[in-house]
Amino acid sequence: MKTRILLSVLLLPFLTWAQFSLKGKFTPADEFDWILVYKVSPSNYDYVGDAKIDASGNFEIKLDADQPAGMYRLVYAVPQEEYNFDIICNAKENVEFTYDINKGIEFHSSTENTMMSAYNNSMGMISQSIGNFFRSQSTDVSALMSILKTQSDTQEEFERISEGMIANNFIKANRPYIPAGYEDLNTYFSNIKKHYFDYVDFNNDILQSSSFLVDRCLNFVFGMVSRQGDMNANYKANIDQVANAVQPATTQTKKMLMHVLWQQLAEAKYEDVANYIADTYLISLSKELGENELALELERFRNVSLGRTAPNFDIPNSGKDGKTRTLHDYDVADQYVIVFWSSSCSHCLEELPKLHDYVDKYQKDKTRVIAFGLEDEEAIWKSEIFNYPLFTHVIGLGKWENQVGADYTVSSTPTYFVLDKNKTIIAKPLNYEELLKFFTAQK
Repeated sequence: MKTRILLSVLLLPFLTWAQFSLKGKFTPADEFDWILVYKVSPSNYDYVGDAKIDASGNFEIKLDADQPAGMYRLVYAVPQEEYNFDIICNAKENVEFTYDINKGIEFHSSTENTMMSAYNNSMGMISQSIGNFFRSQSTDVSALMSILKTQSDTQEEFERISEGMIANNFIKANRPYIPAGYEDLNTYFSNIKKHYFDYVDFNNDILQSSSFLVDRCLNFVFGMVSRQGDMNANYKANIDQVANAVQPATTQTKKMLMHVLWQQLAEAKYEDVANYIADTYLISLSKELGENELALELERFRNVSLGRTAPNFDIPNSGKDGKTRTLHDYDVADQYVIVFWSSSCSHCLEELPKLHDYVDKYQKDKTRVIAFGLEDEEAIWKSEIFNYPLFTHVIGLGKWENQVGADYTVSSTPTYFVLDKNKTIIAKPLNYEELLKFFTAQK
């Protein structure tokens, strides 16, 4: 018995050492429910563990010491790709933090993560001082040189004290351009752009396992933009510089970064720039990796962008002789609204009567609505369309697998497109209210 007790006492320090913990507090507590933890590698997310967030917003997850050091992603809501943040775990120390939904994360333990927070705060304050100097149009050159020396000294010191740490990868990659002498604002800005990626290794596993590379590229494309000239041209020039910087990276990394840029610009309604990324870089990268579905998605997006001729499809019984015409041959109005809807969609059944009444009162002599029903079967659709006699009706069986719906990238109903007489896409209202604004602006 004594031997067993003694053995337990001797093993206790090793058992304690053999674990480290992730501990946090989320506020406001009622906004959070569960936390999921993943170990992130350049090509994968490995599930590590999860925990319930209690009524006070607290959670704790114990991890074994054989858990590999590196980048970990904490997911606290869905969709997971939106509600998450990365932390550093060196598998030697506990990580403790508070996360406020408005203020973000603050670390209370973990040398690695507090190091990164201190570095980001210090360099952020110095950048703010440089910005204030130029905004004030100061002529005190010595003041600027003093700020720049502080920036250089701070960078060097953080690189030195973080040597051998995971954080060092980020600190070195974030090294800013620091001029040796005075530069005016335009020269300084130009050189920042020129040297923005000088210290970024796009093949670094730690950087690839975090959001750093994505954030770096997004900040460059959207932040390093001249407010003069055409914005589309500015964005395209920045994208070309990103593409040049990532040239040494793997095809997978290049594809991932270009895809993120494409998504951001597409969502921001810069369709011309998004299509430039696809046509110049992303489609070929996708095909090289055998990701043909992505290549098809990009091509379909391009085909329904503003200014493009709408994809063609058959309109049964649309000719005066009762024969089928295609959309491109359909010549009955000055403009057309294509609305993709479904007889099982409650929003559609609310909006289509409003659209029918509006067209009847204000647009009957100018606009023809082509109501394209995405349906699983025909019976309910056939009875519903009698409520909209002014519309031209087309049924697309197969619903979400329907080819025409796929060609128009329809992912929800109702979805609207406005075409001119030549079937060129001139508007893509997000909803019925935006469609009314389009009509109103024409008056």
